[in-house]
Amino acid sequence: MSGSPGLGSEADMEISLQKVNLLLPAIADGQITLVDCREDDEWQFNRLPGARLMPLSRFGEFAVPEGPVIVYCHHGMRSLRATSYFRSRGNPQVWSMAGGIDGWSLEIDPQLPRY
Repeated sequence: MSGSPGLGSEADMEISLQKVNLLLPAIADGQITLVDCREDDEWQFNRLPGARLMPLSRFGEFAVPEGPVIVYCHHGMRSLRATSYFRSRGNPQVWSMAGGIDGWSLEIDPQLPRY
């Protein structure tokens, strides 16, 4: 949805770390769903505020989230696959966070532990 707050066009598969940082209030308000597609052990190590854990390895167990969705993983590769998966199942309003949580630790929040 090109009218989604700051998300960009549906033609884009990725959203920048900086844009996601600006969208944290919309995520906290439930206007945007933030999905962490890493595995349970990675989730226990670190995560972004307001994220919902949906491991890519278990995507078949989950319903496709409705409305605007941002997906992240460790570096951005799994989240691109997750974005394609959600889009192929009817939600075009899904974007992968470029750089993943590792990029977030480097560029946005150096206090977030890296692995």
